[in-house]
Amino acid sequence: MQTPRDNAPIPSGPVETMPHGCLGTAEQRAALLAELERAGVELGTYDRGIVDWLATFDYSVVATLASLIRRAAHHPH
Repeated sequence: MQTPRDNAPIPSGPVETMPHGCLGTAEQRAALLAELERAGVELGTYDRGIVDWLATFDYSVVATLASLIRRAAHHPH
């Protein structure tokens, strides 16, 4: 599985300003799937379709979503 490149990291803490980076759709999909997998989220067919759709958004949107998933997984309530 591909992971984000060093020049386009997924923020690990609160996002205060728009993240900047550049990843292709496949890399963005991989980043989202990796964070969901680490969080223990089981995905269905429709879920995967939504991840595919979200991966087409700008990097700043995908990076923020991936960051939210990461932070929620590390700080469950």
